[in-house]
Amino acid sequence: MPPDTKHSPAVKSSAWLIGACLLVVYIVWGTTYFAIKVAIQGIAPFFLVGSRFMIAGVVLLGWQALRGAPMPTARQWRGAALVGLLLLVVGNGAVSVAEHWVSSGATVALISIMPLATALWSGAFGDWPKRGEWIAIALGGAGAAIMLLGRDLQGNLAGTLLILLGTISWSLGTVLSRRLDIPHGPTGFGAEMLSAGLMGMVISVALGEHWAIPHAPHVWWAFAYLVVFGSLIAFSAYRYVLERVSPSLAATYAYVNPPVALLVGWWLGSETFSENVLVGLPVVLGAVALHAWIQSRETPQAQAPLPLSTASVLSTQARNKQ
Repeated sequence: MPPDTKHSPAVKSSAWLIGACLLVVYIVWGTTYFAIKVAIQGIAPFFLVGSRFMIAGVVLLGWQALRGAPMPTARQWRGAALVGLLLLVVGNGAVSVAEHWVSSGATVALISIMPLATALWSGAFGDWPKRGEWIAIALGGAGAAIMLLGRDLQGNLAGTLLILLGTISWSLGTVLSRRLDIPHGPTGFGAEMLSAGLMGMVISVALGEHWAIPHAPHVWWAFAYLVVFGSLIAFSAYRYVLERVSPSLAATYAYVNPPVALLVGWWLGSETFSENVLVGLPVVLGAVALHAWIQSRETPQAQAPLPLSTASVLSTQARNKQ
């Protein structure tokens, strides 16, 4: 008779860890939009993308190598490169370029359509969200729209289109990351970041970006924050969550990031925000809570065994190679 995993310590521990990782993504990524705004004052956009993810990728893969973890195969490198391209090079790179013209608050408000885009890409691959999830997605979109309507985009059409391009690319990468052969855990995250970093540097060279070392301390602090918190910690947390829950739940960070970004911009950048935020924020948080509740009602077997079985297979493969 199979053990009851619903209340087992392993499942409870996994649920707490998933919740903690979601909280990190919700908060930390909300702060990175202002950090990007500061960093591009002294660093070219794709040089910023390339250098920050190359450093983070080398750190993660180096740590895994020291632990004796197997490195990705050639096929896994190809999968990691594709996901890195969609998530980090196009997704993050487009946002970094757009923030030259669009404010950080307006940028993250536009990105709030991420869960809807992710749900549509999931449906395109035959995995449509359930009715309750659509309600949560619509509710979150309504809250984001309320906040967006209270702010001036302060940008132009090119910046807006770049943000939308980045959102579409990121949501596609989110869905494909669960379908491609990529190592689970830090090895896979590091391979994605290192691949993206190298591609970002190539694009930077092709565009003729100036590789100047910034002198302003605030630019250095922003860059260090993006490497450590935005890449090493938050991106790894996002990928951890994505390996264990539905892409639409993982994408709910796009609902919480706008109020966080607006508050950080007000606190550190003396930016102002309208009363719409006070109305839209509770709606957004309610949508996130509803989505999380819907996910929690699913059978734990639909979520927990996948990484465990995958880990067992990888462990067996590793032993066979020794």
